Amino acid sequence: MEALLVDAIPEGDRWQYEPKWDGFRCLIFRDGARVNLQSKSGQPLTRYFPEMVEAAQKLNATRFVLDGELVIPAGQHLSFNQLLMRIHPAESRVRKLAAANPALFIAFDLLVGPDGKSLVKTELRQRRVALEAFAKTEFPNAKQNLRLSPATTHFKQAQKWFGQVGVDLDGLIAKRIDLPYLSGERTGMQKIKRMRTADCVVGGFRYAAKKKVVGSLLLGLYGDDGLLHHIGFCSGLKTKERKELLKKLTPHIKPPGFTGSAPGGPSRWSAGRSTEWQPLEPVFVVEVSYDHFTDGRFRHGTRFIRWRPDKAPKQCRMDQVAASGKGLLELI
Repeated sequence: MEALLVDAIPEGDRWQYEPKWDGFRCLIFRDGARVNLQSKSGQPLTRYFPEMVEAAQKLNATRFVLDGELVIPAGQHLSFNQLLMRIHPAESRVRKLAAANPALFIAFDLLVGPDGKSLVKTELRQRRVALEAFAKTEFPNAKQNLRLSPATTHFKQAQKWFGQVGVDLDGLIAKRIDLPYLSGERTGMQKIKRMRTADCVVGGFRYAAKKKVVGSLLLGLYGDDGLLHHIGFCSGLKTKERKELLKKLTPHIKPPGFTGSAPGGPSRWSAGRSTEWQPLEPVFVVEVSYDHFTDGRFRHGTRFIRWRPDKAPKQCRMDQVAASGKGLLELI
């Protein structure tokens, strides 16, 4: 099932609410001794998470299909970067990473029960009952690698999750309890993203790919060490503003731009962008909106809101994006 992005939490007795976990969507298939992990797009994940294969093989049920999310804890919060590190390395490296930072699978749907019967045509309200019974029998221990995602049909509880859980919460998922599992469709599931804002120093910029105009602003925040650290970029600039912006920024080109962590080549978030960038004096501040901050940077490109000439660059500190609240791990 896919989720439709909406602006507000839907309300009514037809909806079930769940936290939106910050990880890889994953299906676990078990048939006897054979276990396969598959991404939402159908790509195999089995070799990258050997600890999850072992955890699934230890269950008493020998046939089932679970839908859920793969996450990796880092303290009381989740690390998306640790997930990304699993995808490309050699098997020996994967094994080492799995031992150092084991993943968790958080189940939120049961598509084939332990009796081998498909549940995809069954309404969610019944699948949830079956999933809870499965979890109670198969992974009751909170220290296991497999956990049950919390769910509620109470709107106020959903609002509480959305408003009180710390920065791990990427949003909420709302599902129609009266519908079957609609593979590939968005009619039965909605997602509500939690958007945040931050004031950031413009520590540099990249040129556009084909023209010598501003392509993106490179953003930084000051850490407790007093250094300006690169934490992401903003590329949502209007075409007509890019040339004028270049005139504004050019007089302030001056190294180093970032005194702490600095931009390198294209990262796993920015494949395809030019590596060339110009450092700036720390004189410009912008307010941006973002959906997630993890492992010291914005997960995706941010959205430009406005310039902040009233804000002193030194006021733009990491505490704006610091993890707060209990974190989602407290829910399971």
